[in-house]
Amino acid sequence: MGLVGVLVALALLVWLAFRGWSILLLAPLAALVAAAFAGEPLLAHWTQTFMTSAAGFLAQFFPLFLLGALFGKLMEDSGAVTGIAEWMIRRLGTARAILAVVLAGAVVTYGGVSLFVAFFVLAPMAEALFRAAAIPRRLMPAAIALGTSTFTMSAMPGTPAIQNAIPMPFFGTTPFAAPGLGLLASAIMLGIGMWWLTRAAAAA
Repeated sequence: MGLVGVLVALALLVWLAFRGWSILLLAPLAALVAAAFAGEPLLAHWTQTFMTSAAGFLAQFFPLFLLGALFGKLMEDSGAVTGIAEWMIRRLGTARAILAVVLAGAVVTYGGVSLFVAFFVLAPMAEALFRAAAIPRRLMPAAIALGTSTFTMSAMPGTPAIQNAIPMPFFGTTPFAAPGLGLLASAIMLGIGMWWLTRAAAAA
């Protein structure tokens, strides 16, 4: 029942987050759901397990979040994000509109820019590029997400994303751990993603 509770709590957290609920409210709610399924005392689980772990997580990773946010803001305000995206799109052109958007997102996020910043910068350019290439707008979020939220978030060696940095103290690894497997996983993600997007664009 404990595993079922974790899965239910995670599904509830994801669903409500997509519905616009604040993660500050959802995280403790999901923890209580998981504790209820496991049959643990809810108040004790709340105060001794969840709050202690949450405080330790914040204390350990807050500098990383802060510096990442500052760097992303610097890149955004300086125009570096826009410059990278425009250069990538100019080099590849409308004939490879999907690939241009994907690679622009990948370069920007691999450089340390938050995917949320990258998404809002890339969206207007991707829309213009997709319009020129006669590609449906509904494929635009998938193209941006492939470049910003897949291999550069979790697989590329050295990626500064928090998904890569958080496990390091627990496994005793570096940001460049398992570079061969990381590059292989990145190639698989990029290849399958581009195959699906190209197929969907051709079908449309």
